[in-house]
Amino acid sequence: MKSVKKLVSLLAVTAVLFTGCSGTASESGTSSGNTASSVSVETTETYNLTVDFLKVGKADAAVIATENHVVVIDCGEKTDGKKVRNCLNYLGRDTVDYMILTHYDQDHIGGAAKVINEFTVNNVFGADYDEPSDEYSALVEAMSAKNMSMNLITSAYTFSLDDAYFEVYPCQQNSYHDGNDNNHSLVIKMTHHDEVFLFTGDAMQERLVELMDIGDCDVLKEPYHGREVANLGDFLDKVTPEYAIVTTDEENYADSTAQALADRNIETYVTFRDGNIRCTSTGSSVSFETGLNFKEDDTADASDAEISAEETNS
Repeated sequence: MKSVKKLVSLLAVTAVLFTGCSGTASESGTSSGNTASSVSVETTETYNLTVDFLKVGKADAAVIATENHVVVIDCGEKTDGKKVRNCLNYLGRDTVDYMILTHYDQDHIGGAAKVINEFTVNNVFGADYDEPSDEYSALVEAMSAKNMSMNLITSAYTFSLDDAYFEVYPCQQNSYHDGNDNNHSLVIKMTHHDEVFLFTGDAMQERLVELMDIGDCDVLKEPYHGREVANLGDFLDKVTPEYAIVTTDEENYADSTAQALADRNIETYVTFRDGNIRCTSTGSSVSFETGLNFKEDDTADASDAEISAEETNS
């Protein structure tokens, strides 16, 4: 079931062009890229699990804490690395078991280098495509300094941590008419006993078509920062979330998205309005807290001083 491609050096990571994603069937013999094996977890015990969706403007950063492990999904802009750091410190965690970077836009990988520099990060997963940028170069440099390499997800990949089960799905095409970078987003489905979470990165219309068969979820991280996506309603009808989290700023939250969620009575939380959002799962129910303060220092570190106007306004 597990299939990753590891780039073994700084030269390989920076020079190799990622040649697209694979729709490789899983070892269980399924033909769909969105079907994984039956759920298997490390323990039969039930523990609480938290997911912190961080307020990082029009960006994505989420920290999942199981009983003994941590998964970080995206790290926001360059200046948001300290927010991920402060959340991890607040949780009392010094190790990230898996950092999953859904795709390489600056508002998803910008803070990754800081997290790698300041914490023990055991695995970094990325999408199999090429998008050079200063943020990506900083990420590669941080990994190289710790003798790490990127694991490129080329077919459905699964792992379990404590009583949570994770399925990571790559895109199923090499190119997309409505944008390659966003549609190459890795999608993560996390099952915590009866509760299912779905993290959709910046999936746009063509990528959502690929995800229609991914199954129901209870909590959805809304795709593409709540911007308008033509087939969002169809996707919501397929995955039937009870709750939605929109990580965005006010400018990018489309009225059509808000209406689609309201029409389906999906309880919605939005970071620009609700601040940091924590979802706690008991395995049989979920609850939400908003406006959490992780003792963030709003003064950028010296290493973050040079940021673009676009980053400042994100």
